[in-house]
Amino acid sequence: MNEVLHIDDVKRILTEALNATHVEVRDLTGTSDHFDATVVSAAFEGKSLIQQHQLVYGALGDAMSGPVHALQLKTHTPAQWLETQHSD
Repeated sequence: MNEVLHIDDVKRILTEALNATHVEVRDLTGTSDHFDATVVSAAFEGKSLIQQHQLVYGALGDAMSGPVHALQLKTHTPAQWLETQHSD
């Protein structure tokens, strides 16, 4: 894997691996190694928060022990995401 993982790479990996319907990724430090991600996927249905996060870490694979040093996560099922969008 490359030394640097860009926002677009993270979005693509998570979208493809989790069949995500929505992925937002922010580079928290500008160094392409500390990210904040929001992921919406039906793959999270019936899973605990820990299991959801494990799915994300698994999707990123070796990047989690290489180019990604920190990852803040928010995971939602499509129904949960819809609810958060209408709770404003």
